Amino acid sequence: MPIRNEELHLKHAVAAVLAQEYEGVFDVWLAVGPSHDNTEEIANGLADGDDRVHVVPNPAGTTPAGLNAAIAASSGEIVVRVDGHVTLQLGYISDAVRILRETGAANVGGRQLAVGKSSFECAVAAVMMSVIGSGGAEYRVGSTAKSVDTVFLGVFDRSAGDAVGWFDERLIRNQDYELNIRLRAAGGLVWFDPSLVVEYRPRSTLRLLARQYFDYGRYKAVVLRLHRSSIRLRQLLPPLSMLLLALSFVFATAFPIFLGVLVVYVVAIGLAVKGSLRTKLWSTVIAPAIHLSWSSGLLLGLLRRR
Repeated sequence: MPIRNEELHLKHAVAAVLAQEYEGVFDVWLAVGPSHDNTEEIANGLADGDDRVHVVPNPAGTTPAGLNAAIAASSGEIVVRVDGHVTLQLGYISDAVRILRETGAANVGGRQLAVGKSSFECAVAAVMMSVIGSGGAEYRVGSTAKSVDTVFLGVFDRSAGDAVGWFDERLIRNQDYELNIRLRAAGGLVWFDPSLVVEYRPRSTLRLLARQYFDYGRYKAVVLRLHRSSIRLRQLLPPLSMLLLALSFVFATAFPIFLGVLVVYVVAIGLAVKGSLRTKLWSTVIAPAIHLSWSSGLLLGLLRRR
């Protein structure tokens, strides 16, 4: 678990891991980055309270550096990635390991089930779990077990990860997607199974959400430079929709009928997102924020040489 500034969620996330009923032995490795809260103290307290929990320093503070540090410190044949914002369902590890062995996969993952607490978080969750918010990504809307290009988090065969070099520490975001590209290029299978569910807590403010998706877009551009063939149609839809909206505003100065594009966009969001009227109203702000932030990050990332 790579963690930083996670005092609000860390105990719950670790408790969900320790509650797993697994027939083998497992350890929990917390890679703790420099934090502005009590994350380090909480992590050390968890390690003092359970022999299975260990703390690994992550001075770089980034997710891929933390993951690599924790993996290097551990010795298990199977590596289960867990984040501080998630809760593993009961039986997740046992089921994932069974599927890993049955399929011979290099990496197995399941559904990212976004669950919010506040009305804003619930609306973000509803958008994330819709096609318009996910682009049809299997790990959010998929219902059939199959080979895929990437999965959420992941349960890895250690030997497969060792062979390709684990996570690229240049990638603050999208490091999981990039690793799965290399696993598949080496002949490994990346397998999605919807019976595996991980609860995910969305960002709690529009600013944090926008920053998150801006970073996703920016580092997607880095992945595209590393692996040009990795682009997917669902990843082109947000920038194309933003371009279409921008052009509609330009043409609407002379031909007001072009404002109909905006109406169609808003109506599509309302129809795609499930939930109450309040959730649908919030979604007309949240979905554009996600699309615009991701598209802006992608464009900036493509324009920058470094």
